[in-house]
Amino acid sequence: MNLDGLVVLVVGGTSGIGSTLINILHEYGATVVATYHNKKINNELIDIYYCDITSEDSINELMNYIKEKHEKLDVVVNCSAIDIANDIYNKTKDEFMKVLEVNLVGSFLIMKEASKIMSRGVIINLSSTDATDTYNTLSMDYASSKAGVENLVKNMAERLPNLKICALAPNWVDTAAVLEMDPNYLKEEMNRVGQKELIKKENVALKILEIIINDDIRSGDIIRMSGKDE
Repeated sequence: MNLDGLVVLVVGGTSGIGSTLINILHEYGATVVATYHNKKINNELIDIYYCDITSEDSINELMNYIKEKHEKLDVVVNCSAIDIANDIYNKTKDEFMKVLEVNLVGSFLIMKEASKIMSRGVIINLSSTDATDTYNTLSMDYASSKAGVENLVKNMAERLPNLKICALAPNWVDTAAVLEMDPNYLKEEMNRVGQKELIKKENVALKILEIIINDDIRSGDIIRMSGKDE
């Protein structure tokens, strides 16, 4: 696999799946720009840049930076998302709207602005199996946002035919946030959805690379990683 010459933007690239992905992309020869919001890292091999994906101004500054420094953009992978687990009667409008603003509206803004500087290429949004059938009531806003992301991907694929726009929907992944959860709760949830083992971050990153290079994966596709077979 050779990604030499590709400029890849990883939104939310300093934690979780993104932090694994940026190193693998670099290993395969890509020039990587990774954004952070709360967690900045030091990595001399990766171009690290601040971005608030709920701010149109911040996203525009990011795209201008990429255009001026790298002169093009070939691939965007949006890994940025939040989850505020809470019971329905404790979940506030502000909490619900914050999740939608980051996960759904932020995805829209990133795709819209990135498409302006991409003549062709690939945009991938991280979704979740929660968008379809593994959701639980504590995170109904998160699941709703990811269902919206998948619908948005299909709409954007129709609107922007020069780009391949997809979503990758994994189940439970071995990110630090998941590993820090109450182990009994996590075991119960994995049993509930029939997942025996956590999906490795590396496998998710490699699936993202497959989406980038595999022409059999078409724009508008939603690729699911259930964790049952991977």
